Amino acid sequence: MIENEEMKMAEEQYSANSIQVLEGLEAVRKRPSMYIGDIGERGLHHLVYEVVDNCIDEAMAGYCTDIDVKILEDNSVRVQDNGRGIPTGMHEKEHRSALEVVLTVLHAGGKFDKNSYKVSGGLHGVGVSCVNALSDLLVAEIHREGKVFQQKYSKGKPISRVEVIGESNDSGTIITFHPDPTIFQLTTVYKYDTLANRLRELSYLNKGIRITLTDLREKVEEFETAEDGERHATGRQVHRQDVFYSEKGLREFIDYLDAGEAKLIPDAVCVNTDKIIPIDIALQYNTGFRERIYSYVNNINTIEGGTHLQGFKMGLSRSLKNYAEKNNLLAKFKGDLSPEDFREGLTAVISVKVAEPQFEGQTKTKLGNSEVTSAVSQATAAAMDQYLEEHPKEAKTIVEKIVLAATARAAARKAREMVQRKSPMGGAGMPGKLADCSDHDPEKCELFLVEGDSAGGTAKQGRDRRIQAILPLRGKILNVEKAAQDRAFESQEVRNIYTALGVTVAQEDESGEKHMDLSRLRYHKVIIMTDADVDGSHIACLILTFFFRYMFDLIKNGYVYLATPPLYLVKKGKEERYCWTDAQRDAATEELGHGSDKGVTVQRYKGLGEMSDEQLWETTMDPARRVLRQITIENAADAERTFSMLMGDDVPPRRAFIEENAHYANIDA
Repeated sequence: MIENEEMKMAEEQYSANSIQVLEGLEAVRKRPSMYIGDIGERGLHHLVYEVVDNCIDEAMAGYCTDIDVKILEDNSVRVQDNGRGIPTGMHEKEHRSALEVVLTVLHAGGKFDKNSYKVSGGLHGVGVSCVNALSDLLVAEIHREGKVFQQKYSKGKPISRVEVIGESNDSGTIITFHPDPTIFQLTTVYKYDTLANRLRELSYLNKGIRITLTDLREKVEEFETAEDGERHATGRQVHRQDVFYSEKGLREFIDYLDAGEAKLIPDAVCVNTDKIIPIDIALQYNTGFRERIYSYVNNINTIEGGTHLQGFKMGLSRSLKNYAEKNNLLAKFKGDLSPEDFREGLTAVISVKVAEPQFEGQTKTKLGNSEVTSAVSQATAAAMDQYLEEHPKEAKTIVEKIVLAATARAAARKAREMVQRKSPMGGAGMPGKLADCSDHDPEKCELFLVEGDSAGGTAKQGRDRRIQAILPLRGKILNVEKAAQDRAFESQEVRNIYTALGVTVAQEDESGEKHMDLSRLRYHKVIIMTDADVDGSHIACLILTFFFRYMFDLIKNGYVYLATPPLYLVKKGKEERYCWTDAQRDAATEELGHGSDKGVTVQRYKGLGEMSDEQLWETTMDPARRVLRQITIENAADAERTFSMLMGDDVPPRRAFIEENAHYANIDA
């Protein structure tokens, strides 16, 4: 009876008045993730990209040459261009300034007028208005028609009129905004490197445009190297700044991406056509085993590929196969060539400009325009045909590598079949060293990949046996960055990881992209737990390299984590503090010693095996108290370059990276 009365009351409450109509930008503030992806770190940086994309659109239209991005002291961002400036006149239909319309109305902008912009990244017209909606303060300053116009907004609503505040002989738009902390509750702090990676990418994709990034927040202390080889603080304070400018565009992008690889051919092959669909492609073969292809549409990174990527692969394979057969270069090869054989050791960037691109949703991760396939395929094949005919020596070298790739692929297939047969789905049991958990719900279960049997034994004793599984790894696993596929799949440690996870090797789908079947994944948290020393860090890098190259879908879906064991235990009497940084150690020493280190002992944990099982549980494994770092990929191109540089064969780029980034090093005795 009570239940019926509650249902009746609910029906009465759900009336016509229950239907809400969100006006203006209220929809964006109500559901921000629908417009910018999420309200975490990624969405926060996306705000900057949306404003910069408008500047790039002005540049693509031929009206902008310089873009200046500044992170201000209060973590506001100021983006300035020297384009035409957003119109400030009265909008006939809206009866208010066009500037206010652009900043407060969704799907409003010049991108829908083909006379204003032929191509545009901000296709849906929600970019700047979304930034406005999600900022607690936004100031638009327009230099146009000899005047300087300004209007201020808060949370998507104007708080001032469009006012003339001065005169100017230049033109352009300046947008200064501060993200709303009530929306971005996790963080409102911008990461310089994250912004730098995207702006660098844009400079390569749009040659001739100068993009400057400056950080005006807490200043960075400069160091210099003295005659004795030691680095000393100079006491000078400087702002961090980078200027991104490319004269050769994608050719320079390829050199940047391939900095850690040994070239197979001396120069990149470039494809450039400006017909109905402007196509810009650069490709380079190296001596490695990885295929790295990055595709863009109107400067948008289409991480899931699409018709332009499909066309590129078709054109490349057709040209190389025809040349090899025509010149009798496959006479001694008895096997079959697969499309992927033509792409081993290939680094390529594909950039197309499409007037009316058809993307899969607002995230724009996959292009669907069917006409792009044939256009890119024909352009790629024509350029490759010309290159191969004009460079017979390089052509022969490429074909020889293709044949080697096909031979290695056959060996890798046998090794993969061995992995499949030894997987649980193939009827085999779990690895002998795996201490599995009793629960079988993947969303609750965790797999710890632990360095060595000693730490593995401690972890097995300290774990929650219901949801936590332990897989000890013997020594350092194979560096898959330097190894062909067949060697990787022959590695016992690699096989054990596949078997324990319950997944199979990634396979190509119809579009040529490789994906894993995660439907039988046994754990939704895969946690790398290694010693807090140099060797432990190296082992973690090796495991991450394996996941990045062979199990990328695990990272993409947010299943991979790093455990963070403490570095120190500070004790005085019965009081103790676990510390993860030197600063925490110093603070704990002062706290327990009341300003003196007398009677205070500091234990440096060099290995997980030095902890008792209770200590390991309390500091590193207890879900209620531990700190896990989730592995994410914000910029695939930059991640590719970093893995190749740090884990590949080419030493000079790695040495330069260490010299640039290691101001000092703590070497464990």
